[in-house]
Amino acid sequence: MNVTCGKDYISILVDEEFFNYYNVGVESLHLTNTSCRGHREEISGSTYVILRTPMDQYAACGGKPVEKNITHIVYTLTLMSDPPTYGNIVRHPVVHIEYKCVYPYIRRLSLAFPILSFSSKRMFKVDEVDAKVEMSLFQDHTFSEAFTSAPTIKLGDQVYVQIQVTEPEDFFNLKVNECWATQSAKPNDKSGFVHTMLVNGCINDKTTTFVNGTSHYAGRNGEGSTVRYSFDMFRFVNGPDSVYLHCTVHLCTPEDGESCTPECKSIAKREVVLDEQSQGLLSYGPIKRELPERPVPNHLALILPFGVIWALGIFLLILISVAKAGNRRRTTNR
Repeated sequence: MNVTCGKDYISILVDEEFFNYYNVGVESLHLTNTSCRGHREEISGSTYVILRTPMDQYAACGGKPVEKNITHIVYTLTLMSDPPTYGNIVRHPVVHIEYKCVYPYIRRLSLAFPILSFSSKRMFKVDEVDAKVEMSLFQDHTFSEAFTSAPTIKLGDQVYVQIQVTEPEDFFNLKVNECWATQSAKPNDKSGFVHTMLVNGCINDKTTTFVNGTSHYAGRNGEGSTVRYSFDMFRFVNGPDSVYLHCTVHLCTPEDGESCTPECKSIAKREVVLDEQSQGLLSYGPIKRELPERPVPNHLALILPFGVIWALGIFLLILISVAKAGNRRRTTNR
């Protein structure tokens, strides 16, 4: 027996010999909703019964209410046989198999870079489920063109950040909890300066704003699978002209509703610590500050004074030579 938890489906595969042992026909197998049934399939010379349930049919097929805690989401389905009938009574089904899929609920991510790719992405695997979250920096407020190399941004210009759940698509809502910048690629490095833009999903920097997208996939923090925000480029008072960006995120199901949306009336600052059990470090950067152009020396301005001096010197030499020649002529005439 094998259960596969895909990004958009849940499937169970059982050797047909199991059902033959209990004298249960494949045609009598189904989920809680009897319209959701399986089929035979031969794999490597053996016959199996396979039942695949798309995620959008989970509730319709009789899936149990989703179980949630702070780290995982659990989906539960039941494969059963038709209940046997004896005269005018019905007994409990002979086959009753409950199977579950566990999906990631909270994941810690970070943009701690130095790589020169156009985005930073990381794939997480929980049991058989893959979930991918991607962070990118874009060139302007339209979010239409991402940087294709390590971005260089002028002091005071806006930095446009997009964080998106790319797999599974449109399944999780995304809440960005904390975002902060450091002088090194290590998110918890205390040897340098740290500047925080977001705390508990709320703005902590006066230049930071969430950017609402034109589609429902990008909106307020926690309301879609994409979150976009921007902040003004800055530099630290000491050190290099580059910063490293880090963010932690929270994955929510649509059923979470308003509980996934941050309440920003009061913000309690706290230190961000990466959980070793939840490896989700993304790397991207560094974000470099564009240095002001240095004035180019005007060599022409330097050459002109020397040229004038040489011209005056030659002119004086000519005057002196003419004067000396005049004195010689007077002496000769006398």
